[in-house]
This record gives sequence, structure tokens and C-alpha cells, in this order.
Amino acid sequence: MIKYTLSVIICLTLTCSAFSQKRIEPATQDITLATSLKEQYPDDNVALVSSKDQVTFGLNKRDGKVTVMHHVSENMINIDSRADIQVYNFYDGESTIEEFQIRYKNKKEANFFVKDEAYTSDDLFHNDSRVQYANIDFPLKGYRYLTSIKKEYKDIKYFTKLYFNGEYPTVKKTIRIEIPNWLDIELRELNFDGYAIEKSVHPNQKGNGKIHTYTLKDTPGMYKDNSAPGPTYIYPHVLVLPKSYTLNGKTVNIFKETQDLYNWYKSLVNSLENDNAPITDKVIELTANATSDEEKIKNIYYWVQDNIRYIAFEDGIAGFKPDEAANVFTKRYGDCKGMANLTKQMLIEAGFDARLTWIGTKRIAYDYSTPNLSVDNHMICTLFKDGKTIFLDGTEKFNAYGEYADRIQGKQVLIENGDEFILEYVPTSEAEFNKEQFAYSLKLSEDNMIGKVDKTYNGESRSGLLYYFNSLKNDKKDEFLEYYLNKGNSNIKVSNIETSNLQNRDSNINIAYNVDIKNAVSSFDNQVYIDLDFDKQLSNFVMEERKTDYIFSSKKDMESITRLEIPQGYNISHLPENISITSDNFDMSVNFSKENNVIVYKKQFRIKNAKIETTDFEEWNGFIKKLDALYNEQIILNKD
Repeated sequence: MIKYTLSVIICLTLTCSAFSQKRIEPATQDITLATSLKEQYPDDNVALVSSKDQVTFGLNKRDGKVTVMHHVSENMINIDSRADIQVYNFYDGESTIEEFQIRYKNKKEANFFVKDEAYTSDDLFHNDSRVQYANIDFPLKGYRYLTSIKKEYKDIKYFTKLYFNGEYPTVKKTIRIEIPNWLDIELRELNFDGYAIEKSVHPNQKGNGKIHTYTLKDTPGMYKDNSAPGPTYIYPHVLVLPKSYTLNGKTVNIFKETQDLYNWYKSLVNSLENDNAPITDKVIELTANATSDEEKIKNIYYWVQDNIRYIAFEDGIAGFKPDEAANVFTKRYGDCKGMANLTKQMLIEAGFDARLTWIGTKRIAYDYSTPNLSVDNHMICTLFKDGKTIFLDGTEKFNAYGEYADRIQGKQVLIENGDEFILEYVPTSEAEFNKEQFAYSLKLSEDNMIGKVDKTYNGESRSGLLYYFNSLKNDKKDEFLEYYLNKGNSNIKVSNIETSNLQNRDSNINIAYNVDIKNAVSSFDNQVYIDLDFDKQLSNFVMEERKTDYIFSSKKDMESITRLEIPQGYNISHLPENISITSDNFDMSVNFSKENNVIVYKKQFRIKNAKIETTDFEEWNGFIKKLDALYNEQIILNKD
């Protein structure tokens, strides 16, 4: 009983102490600072008075790996009336969190419970990541907390970069990197232009290394824009490129050049135990009746696309090492590396020259002149055939043989070639390759518009539609087609749908159907008012309050031609004005004309580089506002 009473007293004392600490009123200067920061960053509720990254290196002589200690200390301030946030840090099999502390501004410990959990994500099937985090609350404007997190990396190759921007805006950001003399490391400074980053280099106190210090003031948090470029394109950061280390007069390469990066990747591939016996019968089945090599290749490639479920898998070294082909074949699922390896091994079994290939998607700004694990995030298969290089990506469902998704077009690839490697580039295609063509032939029928519609889809517009259509259950496909064609609009009735083969990824999609549109025509006295456009592509697609380029999933080329027959005894009283715009990234036009007794309404929207840059926003928004105004106009016919 005495022990229980003592425990209660201690608990109450700690609680009261914590409460009293928490209720310390912010100083006047903190409230003033918070008010000023809120004016500067109105969309944020917390800011960092200071954020310091301190990086030091060690050497584990037992396994010959350079270790990294990354210490992040932050002085956080609430710039709203109150705020509730999470402080967190991730780690995995290659790292550990050595310290996770949250203190009050007087440096006394804040009693927030730090949780340690396995990290799960809807985007990942499995990974070995864990997260330590604490939920903290700021009760008053100007309230502060001090955080200190120390994370150790067991191998320097996994420590790749340091950003100046973080989750919250920062008054003063400091990055301090102490490099010992025995470590050869390059600090590559990227996206520094336009930022007043101060840099200094001086010897450490012991004289056995140098300290590189970077300082940046008034740094905004990372932007919350959707469809933005990858952060390596946007934010200033220091890329950490470890070249080698020297121990007892002997130099050991880490990633001194691209060959070293390739050697490490290849060592992982060489450790695979590919027993192709389980896949042999399937390869024979897929190629037995093929009449050409191309048909054999397609049969294998398309089988992988259709039968192996793509999952994302990150688990220590398995995040870089492909799974054995037989495992992927048997389980019927794999990540990009496993699917690439299965594609390679099946093609080899069929007698073709296929290689594993590393690549960074368009989200990554680097190429293989940067020997660093952050240079790539994807793996595909390369086929060498009759002097041609063909890339095969099994994760791209319904992607035709010889066609490439925009996310890898123009990107450099690292192809295995024994002890050497080959560097190539994935071919690019123009926006016209993805052309969507819509043709409407319409006429008035009392208060409705009726007619015939023909639609054609090419390239990525085709593969995207095929993938979505074939992912549906069979009893939902007809329902989906009707919904897709009328866009869920109950005023549009679709009937007599005819399509090309919606299983064939080698041919363009053709869809023809009849349409009956209600509430698009109204009559008053001797005038008829017509809403001719019921697609209204890009309506309200303005770039407002964005800080970054807008990135589309692919290049776009959308052409729509609507022909409306003018009823006998009527003439045109009003047509909207034509509009157009041309720039490096897009060409857009909308035109009305009359051919005999037919109104011709033509739209052409071409997004040439799959992006709208921030420098385009003013011009783009001006056009979209004109387009929206045009969509709201009606065609007017007068009775003779």
C-alpha cells in the first residue's frame, strides 16, 4: 500500500510539473515573432526558429563500412492560436534512431510519449521501415518546443542527400557536415541558384578533417502542390557522393564512379539463384505457335503484364536486389525488379538476349553521371534484337511492345553487360502519339440533340483506358463503358456501342455509339439556343496559388470535331469567338465555322511536354478563362 501511494504521489508530481511547464506563457518577443511569421507564411501553423543538421562520419572496421551520424535539432514555434502536430523520423534495417527528445524552451524534458511502430503505406506491399513519432500540441501562440533526433546509418551509401526545405518554414537553416581526412566525399550543390545560401569551409578542432557549413535564412516549407515535379528538381539540396576511404594506407572505393555503382548492383544480381525450371513449360507454351520472333517476345512480355501483379516492396537490401524469377512466377506478384528479372529469364529461355536495366523515372533529376543510390528508382528489361534496343517494362499494364510510358521517356538507363555496363536513353515520342480524336455528327430533334459519335484513342490514352477497363469485373464492363462515354451525365443517353478489341494493346481503340442529349437545346419565340459542348475538356483548369510546375501523367493531344446540322428554315444568329494560344509547352485552339448547312466546332488541345511551367501560368490561366467563358456561351439560331 505504501509503494502504491508513493507511485501515485510521484505520478501526480510529474504530471503537475509537466502541466506547469506547459503553461509557461510565451515571451512577448515570441508572440511578436509568431505574428510576423504568420504574415509571411499564412498557410502554416508551425514554423522553425532554427533547424540544424549536423553530420559526422565514422568507420566500422569490422565490416569495412563508413557510418553516418545525422543529428537534427529544431526550435519549433506555434504561429497560430494553437496547433497539434506530429514529430517523426523513419528508420529501417540499415539505420537506427539513437535519440528522440522533445523539450520545452527552457530545455526541460517534455513528457510526450514517443511511439515506435512498423510503417505501413498503401503504396507499399511490404517494407522494413519503422517510424518513431510523438503527437505534440502547442497550447498558445508563440509557444515553443525543442526537438533533437539522432539517426545512425550503418552504411554511407544509404545516406544520399540533405534538403534545405522541410515540412515547415524555417527562419534559419544550417547544415554542418564534418568530413574526416580519411574519407573522400563530394558534396554536390544542386538548385542553389536564386537562394542566398552562405557557405564556409574550415578545419575541425583536431585538425584531422574539415567542416562544411551551409546557412540559409527564411526558407519556406516544401510546397503542397499536387502533380508537382520531384523534389530533386525544385529544392536546393546537397547531394552526398562518397567516393572512397583510406585505412592503413589502403584506399577502398565506395561509389567513386558509375562503374562502382554498377559493380554493387551487379553483385546483388550475381547473388541470385535463378532456377528457371518452373518457368520453362510456360515459355514453351507461349512461344510454340508463334510465327515470328516478335510474336514470341510479345507473348512473353504481355503475359508478364497480364499475369504478374505489381507490388511495391522495400526491405533493406531487397529494396535493391531483384527477386528470383521462379519466385515471382510462382507467387504471381513482384516489384519492378522481380518483374524485370522474370521478363529477362523468360526471354533468355526463349533464346533471346535480355538484360536487367536500372532507370530513374522522370521524378528524379539525376542521371548516371551521379554514382548514388538516389539516381534510380525503377528497373526494367532491355532486349537486344537485330541491332535494335527495345525496353520492356512489365509494370506498365497494356503498354504495347516498343512503346514507352512518359515517366521513363528520355531517361538514361544502366544496362547490365557482364563486368561492364551500357548507358542508353529511352526514346521519346511526341504528343501526337497519344492522340485522342472525337467526332460528333449531331442534329436537333425537338428539344434534344441526337447523332453519332466516333472516338479513337492512341498511345498512352489507349493503354490507360485498356488498363482501367480490363481491371473491372466482367459484369461491370458494359456499365463502365456507358458511364465513361456519358461522363455520368443523366442527360446523355448512350446506345448501340461498338468497339474495337478491348484486349488488343497493339491497335488503337475505336469506339462508336449513338447519343441522345437532353436539356442542351431550348427555344424561345423564333430563336433556338444550343449548348453544343458537353465534354468541356480543361474547364476550370486554372493554376491558382501554385508554386511549382504542373506535371501531367503523359503528353496530351486531344482533338474534337463536332458537326451540327442546321435545321431547315434557320440561320446562325450567334457563334462564340474563336480563341487560340501557342507556346513552347502547349498549343490550344477552339474554332467555329459554317460549312454549307453545318456548324463545325473544332477543339485542339496539345500539351507538348507533359507540363505547364510556372512561367506559363499567366498565359495559361488567361486562355482557360476565355475557354470557360466560351463554354458558357450558347449558339443561337434564328428562324427565317
